[in-house]
Amino acid sequence: MKATSFARIWFLLLILSLIALGGESRAASQDYEPQVGQEGKDVVWVPTPQELVDKMLDMAKLTPKDYIIDLGSGDGRTVITAAKRGSTALGIEYNPDMVELSKRNAAKEGVSDKASFVKADLFESDFSQAQVITMFLLPSINVKLRPKILDLKPGTRIVSNSFDMEEWKADQTETVAGCNNWCTAMLWIVPAKVGGTWKLPQGELSIKQTFQMISGTLKSGKNNSQITGKLNGDQISFSAGVTQYTGRVNGNSMEGTAGGAKWSATRAGK
Repeated sequence: MKATSFARIWFLLLILSLIALGGESRAASQDYEPQVGQEGKDVVWVPTPQELVDKMLDMAKLTPKDYIIDLGSGDGRTVITAAKRGSTALGIEYNPDMVELSKRNAAKEGVSDKASFVKADLFESDFSQAQVITMFLLPSINVKLRPKILDLKPGTRIVSNSFDMEEWKADQTETVAGCNNWCTAMLWIVPAKVGGTWKLPQGELSIKQTFQMISGTLKSGKNNSQITGKLNGDQISFSAGVTQYTGRVNGNSMEGTAGGAKWSATRAGK
């Protein structure tokens, strides 16, 4: 047999072997069943109970206009549930078998047009376009992600299954009755960044910000009033003496009403 003929036969056998192996791999992937407690890159996999998935999305006030990202999406149930509510949803998952399983689950539920999944590292992913983020991660992972989350657009809703963000206290916490394990959902609203000095027509506002909570002083003429208040996304409210201020933050400016009168402020130096 000529060497060229032998080489062609060998090459053909190699191609057929690769095709067969690919078929076996696909079959194995189709049969993949995740095991509760299996190891992942950062956490072990434990599914969120469906009743808590529903509660988390209710707390986030998810709408069909929202783009939601699930961090560590596992078998895809949160993404699929969000897609069933009409939202565009993305799951970020490091385990490629889970990604493929999620895609199959989404196809079975008829929401592949709304639900998508990617194999990616959470810490290298961009989720800045999301209006809602859900997660079931360890506190240490939540805290590691916290600076990135706090840089998201004010008003972004973050919902976690069971685990908190340490010093950044949740805006709302709810537990599902009748649920056996992992039954608590926590909601945070990403606050606008308002720490620093602001100029008002009638004085100066100095704000110290600790996540969504604010304190400081309002100087107006010879009067100095201590302030305490809170942010809800880009909405700000605080009391200064007996006057209650409410308003909206827009980058380096904010405006609203206080005691029936309008007020506005501009960040100093801007």
